[in-house]
Amino acid sequence: MISKRIVLRFPNRLIDQPIICKLVKDYNLEFNILKAYVTPREEGLLVLELKGQDDEYNKGIEYLTRIGVRIQPLSQDIIRNNAKCTHCGICISVCPTGALVIDSITRKVHFYDNKCIACELCIPACPPRAMEVHF
Repeated sequence: MISKRIVLRFPNRLIDQPIICKLVKDYNLEFNILKAYVTPREEGLLVLELKGQDDEYNKGIEYLTRIGVRIQPLSQDIIRNNAKCTHCGICISVCPTGALVIDSITRKVHFYDNKCIACELCIPACPPRAMEVHF
């Protein structure tokens, strides 16, 4: 079983297509939508957790690529600017998934992008604006 958090970018010609339905029906995949944006006549963006058997997951990803959906790991879009981070720890209190944690020995904040769901709660909470989302 494979489970990944990914970002899908749909060209405008695919916005009205039942693409996620096809992933479920034809490839037996489970999904959890974490965020969705649709700009009419422009593009759609979908952040989701997608899981299923390895071979079915890979076939589903091949299907998405074949029809023109751009796919990338969520971790490429959520970053912490280490040069800006002051390790104040304010972001830790708003992070619902534990993607931001403070090391009890060094008192440094660590960001685990594999736990991040792109909720963006850390963005306004961060005084030096070290957390960045690049969708």
